[in-house]
Amino acid sequence: MSDENAAGGATGAIRLIGVRETPLSVDEVLAAVGDPAAGGTALFVGTVRDTDHARAVRRLSYSAHPTVERELRAVMEKVAADVPVTALAAVHRVGDLEIGDLAVAVAAASPHRAEAFEACRRLIDDLKAQVPIWKHQTFADGGDEWVGAC
Repeated sequence: MSDENAAGGATGAIRLIGVRETPLSVDEVLAAVGDPAAGGTALFVGTVRDTDHARAVRRLSYSAHPTVERELRAVMEKVAADVPVTALAAVHRVGDLEIGDLAVAVAAASPHRAEAFEACRRLIDDLKAQVPIWKHQTFADGGDEWVGAC
C-alpha cells in the first residue's frame, strides 16, 4: 500500500490518499487540507473500539484489495464533483490494530462550513460503503467475524 498526493483539475481537491500499515496522524490529514481559501474544515477520525454489538473485542485487523487506492480515489473524485470543496484527504490503516488506534481519518475543507461537513460525511460514508477494505474482529468470547466495507 502507499500514499499518494494529487493535484490538477477537479481532482486537484484530492490532497492525500493513503492506505498504510503505519499509524495515522490527524495532524498530517489536517495539514493536507489546509488552504487559505477554506473557511471551514471538517474532520472524522475512526478509532478501534473495545466492544462491538455488546461483545468485547480482543483483536482487530484490516485487509484491503489491491485496487483499494483506485477505488478510494474514485470515491473522492465523486465527492469533489458533487460538493464544492477546496481539499479532501483520506487515510486508512491496514494490518493489526490495537484498541484505541486510529483506523481511518478523512477531512474536507471548503469555503463554507456546511459544505465541509457535507463532504466529510459523504467521504467517510462512501468510503465505508464502496472501498474494498475488510475488518476481521476477534472477540474475547473466542468468536470472530469479518465485516466487509463493501
